[in-house]
Amino acid sequence: MVDRTVAVLAGGLSHERDVSLRSGRRLSAALKSEGFGIEEWDTDAGLLERLRTQRPDAVVVALHGGEGENGSVQTVLEMLDVPFVGTGSQGCRRAWDKPTAKALLQKAGFATPDWVVLPHSTFRELGAQAVLDAMVERLGLPLILKPDQGGSALGTQVVREAAELPAAMVGCFAYGDTVLAERFVDGVEVAVTVIEGEHGPEALPAVEIVPESGVYDYTARYTAGLTDFFTPARLDDDAAKSVAELAVAAHRVLGLRDISRTDAVITPDGTAHFLEVNPSPGLTETSTVPMAIEAAGKSLGTVFADLIARAVTR
Repeated sequence: MVDRTVAVLAGGLSHERDVSLRSGRRLSAALKSEGFGIEEWDTDAGLLERLRTQRPDAVVVALHGGEGENGSVQTVLEMLDVPFVGTGSQGCRRAWDKPTAKALLQKAGFATPDWVVLPHSTFRELGAQAVLDAMVERLGLPLILKPDQGGSALGTQVVREAAELPAAMVGCFAYGDTVLAERFVDGVEVAVTVIEGEHGPEALPAVEIVPESGVYDYTARYTAGLTDFFTPARLDDDAAKSVAELAVAAHRVLGLRDISRTDAVITPDGTAHFLEVNPSPGLTETSTVPMAIEAAGKSLGTVFADLIARAVTR
């Protein structure tokens, strides 16, 4: 496979452009060390022409947010019949919409914190305070507000007092027109990477996440030193098995492919609660996927080299 030309797609125009560029640079360096000819491409108006005239043997999607995760770029690659590493367009759409992913995992029998989803128009038309009061009555406090779509915890806020809700809603709506309000579940926060191999999807060691601020927001995710990580997570055998099963189930139920990362919380009784899943997870210096790969005794380059081989031959 080392004679293959691989295009790494990174950048784009989403709020997560900078994170994507960092992921793309790290992945490109890892693949170059494996002997691949690497092209680093941004996603702009010239992408389709470039795919047609400089057609690579395979593409690796290292885009985060927006078109990189909602299935749009994947649809373009499918239309042009370009092999690519990562989830197809339909699976991306299911994972991108957090309420849809939660509902499908709940239907499959897995725990997920109770939630409600409301567009901005509901607050405007029915009265913001009345809707907020009903939200607190249903979910209680504390709760978590997040955009119903998107990644990197942009717009995500923990609300512990009712008086904090109006400002938190404004901050959330800055990143989307619909808010997902979720009951706060206290426990051990983990991220579990799933890699597809010869025998199907397998979970790598869970990474435990302990942010200094207590909230794993955008700053805590991408600023070195603001979050402590433990790999493998400090879980007993039963809890580790439970969250691994949850991550593999999320990968399968949502129809994901090649690689995914499931975020979950383990409550004191050992129950794994599904939060969300990312079909195009970050690969930066502070991202959990490279940590999990290293803990499994693998390297980023060899893992993606295997995924590229699978993409080219399927």
